[in-house]
Amino acid sequence: MTDSGPTLYQRFAESAARHHDAPALRVAGHELRYAELLDRVERLATRLVTAHGRPPRTVGLCASRSLAAYVGYLATLRLAATVVPLGPAVPARRNRLVCASAGVDVLIVDDEGRAGGAELAADGRTVVELLETAGHAWYDEPGARWTGSYAGRPDDIAYTLFTSGSTGTPKGVPIRHRNLGTYLSQAVERYQVGPGSRLSQTFELTFDPSVFDMFVAWLSGATLVVAGPGDTLSPVRYVNDHQITHWFSVPSVISLARRLRMLRPGCLPSLRWSLFAGEQLTLTQARTWADAAPASTLENLYGPTELTVTCTGYRLPGTRDGWPRTSNGTVPIGRPYPHLDGVLLDADGTAGDDGELCIRGEQRFDGYLDPAQNAGRFARPDGTATTGVVAAPEPADWYRTGDRCRWEDGELVHLGRIDDQVKIHGYRIELGEVESVLRQHPAVHEVVVLALPGDAGEVELTALYTSDGLDEATLAELVTQRLPAFMAPASYHHVEHFPVNGNGKIDRRRLAADHGLT
Repeated sequence: MTDSGPTLYQRFAESAARHHDAPALRVAGHELRYAELLDRVERLATRLVTAHGRPPRTVGLCASRSLAAYVGYLATLRLAATVVPLGPAVPARRNRLVCASAGVDVLIVDDEGRAGGAELAADGRTVVELLETAGHAWYDEPGARWTGSYAGRPDDIAYTLFTSGSTGTPKGVPIRHRNLGTYLSQAVERYQVGPGSRLSQTFELTFDPSVFDMFVAWLSGATLVVAGPGDTLSPVRYVNDHQITHWFSVPSVISLARRLRMLRPGCLPSLRWSLFAGEQLTLTQARTWADAAPASTLENLYGPTELTVTCTGYRLPGTRDGWPRTSNGTVPIGRPYPHLDGVLLDADGTAGDDGELCIRGEQRFDGYLDPAQNAGRFARPDGTATTGVVAAPEPADWYRTGDRCRWEDGELVHLGRIDDQVKIHGYRIELGEVESVLRQHPAVHEVVVLALPGDAGEVELTALYTSDGLDEATLAELVTQRLPAFMAPASYHHVEHFPVNGNGKIDRRRLAADHGLT
C-alpha cells in the first residue's frame, strides 16, 4: 500500500509533537530536543520570508553538517519550498550552474559556505547568513515563529540533488514527497528505529543517504548524531562516544579504519544495525565490520539518486556459515523492495538472469530537470528503449540504472557499470571482472582497475590495490592462472590507501592522478 499522503514536513511536525522532550539532533556541540528544533525551524522560516519578501520557491543550502544546515533544511520544507543542497567546497561555477538550473531564489549559507555565497548572490538571489562566529550566533537572535498555513502537497518536490553528468553538465534529480512515503515508513519498521535509537550521519547533504539518516530518525522520535570533521576517520571513537545504535556509511570507511588498525573485534558494542551503500561492499569488508560489531545486523543497500536513496537490500545471515559466496567477492545487493518492480534487461531489451538493472515503482523519479537528459534513461514496459527526449516518462516505464547485475542464488549481485567495458586488441573486457579475480586473494583489501592510455597511445589496464605485505608479482601470477592474457593488467601498483570524494566513494580520477597514471 502506498503511503504518499503526508509530506516530509507534516510527518516531522507530527513526530515532534509526540516526542517533544526527546533529543532530536546532536551536531557541532549542540543538542536540541524536538520542541527546541521545531521552534528554531519556525523562527527561521519567518526570517526567510522576511528577507525575501515572500515565501521562497526553491532554497539553496550552502552549508555543511552544521546546525544551520539541518534547521535550514526543515525551515525550507516548512514553507513548502524545495531544498537544493550545495557543497561549500564545490567550485562556485558549478554551484552557480546548479542554482540556475534549479531556480534557486533564496540561499542559506553557514560559516563554511559564506565565501561561496557572495558569488551566488551576484545573480540576484536573496542570501540569508546563519553564522556562529565569535560573538554572533544566528540561533540566539530573537524572532517570531512562522504562523502561515502550510501549503505543501505530496506531489511537490521535496529536494533536488545534482549528480555528475557524462557530458560534464550536472543532472538535476527532483524527488517528490510521495517518492519517500512508503520508503521511509518501511525503513523505520525494518530497522526498529524509535525513541532511544541514535542514528549516525556520515553523509553530506548533497548525497541522498543523508535523507535516510535525517528522516528515519526524525519520523520515529530517534536522535540524529551528526559526525564532525574527522569522525569518519575514527568511527570507533565516534560510535562509542555517542553510543550510536544505527550506523550508515559507504564501505570505504571500513577499509580506512582497517588500514589504521582501528577495527578490533568487539570494539563497536553499541551498534544494533550497520548499513552500507554507495559502492560495492566486499565480503572481506563485511567480515571485518561484523567482527567489530558482533551485536549488529549488517545490510548491504543499493540505489541511485533517481530511485530515492536505496531500492534493494540484502541482510547478511547472523552466522558465518550462512554467508553467500558470490562470483566477484562482493556482498549481494539483494532484491528490490516489495513495493518496487525490478528486471534485468540485456542490450536487446530481453529479461534474463544477467543484464542492466531496471526499476520502476513509487520511488522512481519523474525525470531530470532538463528533459533532454532523460534520453536513453528509460525503457518501456516491454523492455524496449525509449528514443529521443522523454519529457515525462510513464509510470510503468523502467528506469535504467546503468548497473549490470546477475541473479546468483536468488539474490542480485552488482557486477559494475554496463559502460565499464573497454576494448583492448579487439577484445571486450569488463573491468569489474578483472577486479573480482584480484579481490579473491585473501591479502587484498581493495582493488581498482583503470583503463589508461599506454606509452604508444593504446589502452592498457592498470591495477591498484591495498593490502598487508602483498607483492605485485603474486597478483600477476594469480591473474595468469585465472584470466586470459588479453585481460591481464599491464602493471600493478600497491598503494597505502584509496582517496575518496566528498561522498566517501573511491575517487578513481584522483587515484590515477596521485600516482602519475593520467
